[in-house]
Amino acid sequence: MKRFHVHLHVDDLTRSISFYSQLFAAQPARIESDYAKWMLEDPPVNFAISTRGDTPGIDHLGIQTDNAEELASLKARAHAADMALLDEGTTTCCYARSEKHWVTDPQGIAWEHFHTLGNIPVFHEATSSATPASATACCAASSRSCCS
Repeated sequence: MKRFHVHLHVDDLTRSISFYSQLFAAQPARIESDYAKWMLEDPPVNFAISTRGDTPGIDHLGIQTDNAEELASLKARAHAADMALLDEGTTTCCYARSEKHWVTDPQGIAWEHFHTLGNIPVFHEATSSATPASATACCAASSRSCCS
C-alpha cells in the first residue's frame, strides 16, 4: 500500500498540533520539539508539520511506499514521464532513515517518493563536510532547486 504524504511548515507547533489533532480526531504518532506527524488510516495519509522552513505553508507533497518495489515503480514512472529526478538514495530526514528520490511538478512543487527504513532520534543526521550541500538536502526547500 502507498500512503499520501503532506509536509507543512507552521509558525506555532503547539497550536497546530492542537488544531490538527481535533481535525483528524487523532493525536500525532510522533512529536518532537520542532515536528509532529500523524499516520492516518482513513484516509491513508502521512501528515507532518514542522517549524523548519522559511514561510508557513506547503513544503512538499509525496508518496510513502511500504516496500522497495513500490518505490522502484514510482522511480520508473518519473523516468518514463521524463521528469528531472534527484535520487538521494538512503538518507535521513524528519526523524527517519529512508530511501528516497524527489521530482518537481510543472508548477515547481516538490514531490518526495520514499520508503521509510526506520526512526532516528534527530531531525537530520549530519554528513561529512566533503558531501555537496545538494546531496544533504532534507525536505523540499533545499531540494526544489535540484529537481527543477
